[in-house]
Amino acid sequence: MTATDAHSIPAAVPSWITLLLASACGLIVANIYYAQPLVGPISATLGLSPHSAGLIVTMTQVGYGIGLLFLVPLADLIENRRLVLLVVAVAACALAAAASATSAAAFLLASLFIGLGSVAVQILVPYAAHLAPDAVRGQTVGKVMSGLMLGIMLARPVASFLTDLFSWRAVFVLSTLVMLLVAAVLSRALPPRRPVSDLGYGALLRSMGTLVATTPLLRRRALYQACLFGAFSLFWTAAPLLLASPAFGLSQTGIALFALAGVAGAIAAPLAGRCADKGWGKRLTPVVILLVASAFLLSKFGTDGSTAALVALTLAGVVLDFGVSANLVFSQRAIYGLNAAMRGRLNGLFMATFFVGGAIGSAVGAWAFAQGGWALTSWIGFALPIAALLYFTTEPRTGATLRSN
Repeated sequence: MTATDAHSIPAAVPSWITLLLASACGLIVANIYYAQPLVGPISATLGLSPHSAGLIVTMTQVGYGIGLLFLVPLADLIENRRLVLLVVAVAACALAAAASATSAAAFLLASLFIGLGSVAVQILVPYAAHLAPDAVRGQTVGKVMSGLMLGIMLARPVASFLTDLFSWRAVFVLSTLVMLLVAAVLSRALPPRRPVSDLGYGALLRSMGTLVATTPLLRRRALYQACLFGAFSLFWTAAPLLLASPAFGLSQTGIALFALAGVAGAIAAPLAGRCADKGWGKRLTPVVILLVASAFLLSKFGTDGSTAALVALTLAGVVLDFGVSANLVFSQRAIYGLNAAMRGRLNGLFMATFFVGGAIGSAVGAWAFAQGGWALTSWIGFALPIAALLYFTTEPRTGATLRSN
């Protein structure tokens, strides 16, 4: 923690604040993923073609990427609690607009702003890192990230259950109300954090280019995670389409039960945080990358529609989520250790880069499944972590330059 932060954040942070941050992150980030298992029903209602269906998820991730680049860096400039509340308000308005959309264009525009408002989580995660002393920063980030990952993984089954019971619009109505509740609680519970900076907004944004050019650790970690998150988004966009196809014929409830299995991957975040605090992040990175690649090979086991194939696909989701979650925490622990005064910008650049990978993965997943089914989709998914692994082999062995541990 820097001297400029010490006057605005208590020396000892109660554990309930960490729990609150984890819960808030999970509830907010879920907004990005509610639509993933609902691509089919939303497309049918709004008249989107199968080849364009991936835009439902992609637009949310594009909005998230814009927010990461232009809103998250403001955490180095503006009091963090107030910034979070403003951004959550954007998410609430956008969710309400999505719930009432009557055309594809209106829904896609609302999706863009849902993503923009959901970047509040990427202001809260570095905020949590500011609260923690260096010796346990990885564990603190890991605990908050476990909440975030639970939000990502539970969003899909919750959305499917609600759609099966009511309609897909009910998902967005409920989330609007949840965002209003989250904003009310955070406004009363969070201690303020007032960064001290003499930069204006323009200079703040310009400094991000310098950070990219002069921080090899940031570039590497962002590109590793872009490949893994691209594979993650591809899997969770295409898998519901596969399960709803005639081969499996699962209902939205069945797809929800399948998605629940991915929640098991959330245990990776706190485990990865402890490993990162011990300096093991770099040596375990290729291990978790290989886990993600192996998930796609596992998903090819069995004949489409068979019990064996369904079990294999479910296990693949668990392995995939575990590997992606672990690498995310390794990367954040390393990046947050670079410069506390620049955490907002570092986090914004890191997240924006890998969410571009996620947006591409979502779009490619829907397209690949429409073109060549799961066979084509899974091979593309396999290629993404393999590309990350090949890039990892070029990393300097000493780690001194990259400060990756």
